[in-house]
Amino acid sequence: MILSSLAPAALAVVAAAALLRPGRRPKLVPVLAEIASLVALALCVAGAVQFTLNGPVTGGWLRLDIVSTVMTCLVGFIGWVVLRYSRTYLDGADREGRFHGLMLSVLALVLLLVQAGSLWLLVAAFASAGLVLRQLLLFYPDRAPAQRAAAKFSRVWGAGDIALLIATGLLWAGFGTADIAAINDAAKAAPLPAAAQAAVAFIVLAALLKTASFPLHGWLTEVMEAPTPVSALLHAGIINGGGVLLITFAWLVQASPAAMAALVLLGGLTAVFGALVMLTQSAVKTALAWSTVAQMGFMLLQCGLGLWPLALLHILAHSLYKAHAFLSSGGAVAAVQAVRRPGPVATPGLAAVLRAFLLALALYATVAVCFILVWGPKSPQALALGAILVFGVAYLVAQGLADAAPRALTRRTLLASAGATLAYFGFQALAAWMVGAALPGVPVAGGLEWALIALTVMSFGILAVAQALFPHWAHHPAAAGLRVHVANGFYLNAAFDRLMGGFRT
Repeated sequence: MILSSLAPAALAVVAAAALLRPGRRPKLVPVLAEIASLVALALCVAGAVQFTLNGPVTGGWLRLDIVSTVMTCLVGFIGWVVLRYSRTYLDGADREGRFHGLMLSVLALVLLLVQAGSLWLLVAAFASAGLVLRQLLLFYPDRAPAQRAAAKFSRVWGAGDIALLIATGLLWAGFGTADIAAINDAAKAAPLPAAAQAAVAFIVLAALLKTASFPLHGWLTEVMEAPTPVSALLHAGIINGGGVLLITFAWLVQASPAAMAALVLLGGLTAVFGALVMLTQSAVKTALAWSTVAQMGFMLLQCGLGLWPLALLHILAHSLYKAHAFLSSGGAVAAVQAVRRPGPVATPGLAAVLRAFLLALALYATVAVCFILVWGPKSPQALALGAILVFGVAYLVAQGLADAAPRALTRRTLLASAGATLAYFGFQALAAWMVGAALPGVPVAGGLEWALIALTVMSFGILAVAQALFPHWAHHPAAAGLRVHVANGFYLNAAFDRLMGGFRT
C-alpha cells in the first residue's frame, strides 16, 4: 500500500464532519481540520520514506514516483500551514465550518491529483477540485467581483478539463491503456501514433489554461475576493496543476517538437507580460497575483526548453515563497512604512546599467565554466535559462554601480550576483541528481531550438534593461500614459469580462 494514498481519506473524513456543522464557531472543527492536515502531511512524508526505501510503485489507480512524492509533500505542508492560519483568520466568520470543510476537500482532491496513476482519476480530480474551488471563491457570494472571478475561473478551468478529457480519449485510442506510467514508457520506446500526437496538443492546451497563461490570465488576478487562505492555497498550490500535468507526461510532451515550441513561446510571452504588469501595481496582493502569472509562464518556458527537473524545482520554490507572501501580506505595508528612508534612491545611468550587465554576464560565464569543468557540459537551454536569471540580478548590480550608490551597496549587489549564479548551477545539479532518469533529458538543440533560445534571451534582456532605466523616463507624459495601459494589462481582462457578460454582473 502507498502510505501517502491514505492522506486524502484522512482529510475527507474531517471534511465531511465540518460540512455537517457549516456555521460560526463549529466547536472542534477548526482544531480537527488542522490535526487532519498534520496527519495528511505525516502520511505524505511516510510515502516519501517508502519511495526512498522501496523505489517507485506504478500500474494502478495511484502511483508513487519522484514527481508524486515531491508534490504530495509540498501539498501536505502548504495545506497544513494554510489551515493553521485559517483557524485564526476565519474565527467567528459566518459559515466558518463550511469553509474548513471545503478547504479540506480541495486539499484531498489535489493530493489525489498529484498521485493519480490513471488518466480517468486525473481527469476526475482536476474537475472536482475546480468545482470545490469555485465554492471557495464564492465564500462571500454577495460580492459582484467575487461572482465575476468565479465565473471566469469556472470557464477557463472547465475548458482545461474538457481539453484533458479529449486528450485522455485520444491516448486511450493510441495506446490502449489509461495507465500513465505505461503511456510514458510507450512514448520512450517508439514514435508517437497520430492519436497520441493530437493528445499532446490537448495536454499542452489544458496546462496553459490551468496555469492562467496569456491571454486568459485575468481570473487569477481577481481571486483576492476570496479569503486570504484561499488565495494562498490557489497561488501556492492549485495553480501548479498545469505544470504537474506537463511534468507527469514529460516523456510524451517532449516527443512533440511543436508542443515544446508552443510552451516556449506562450510561456515566455506570459512571463514577460506578467512581469511587466507586476511592476506597475500598487496593491500588494495584486502585485503578488501578477507575479504568479509571470512565474507560471516561466515554469512553462522551462518545460518547453526540456529542463524538467528545474521546472519541478521551480514549482517547489515558488509554492513555498508564494504561500508565505500571501499569508504575510497583511503586515507588508506596515513593514515598508517602518523602514527608515535616509535619502534619495541612487538611480543608475545608461553607463552604469551597461557595466552592470557586462559584469553580471562575465561573472556568470566564469561560474558556468567552473561548473562545466567540474561536473561536465551544460546544455544550451540550461545556459540560456541561467543568463535570464542573471539579467534579473544585473538590475540589482546596476543599483550598486550608480554614481550616488555607497560602496557597501556596491559590494552587496556584487555578492548577490555571485550568490545567485552559484545557487542556480548548484540547484540545477541537485535537481538533476534527485530526478535521475525519471524525467527525460534536455533535447538536442536544432535550428528551431536555437531560434527560440535566442528570442527568449533577447526578450528578457530587453525587459531587464528597460526596468533598470525606467526611473529616467518614468515622468515623461508618454510613459505616464503607457503605465496606465500596462497597469490594466492592456485591457485583455476587460475584453474577457465583456465577452462573457461580466459587466452585467
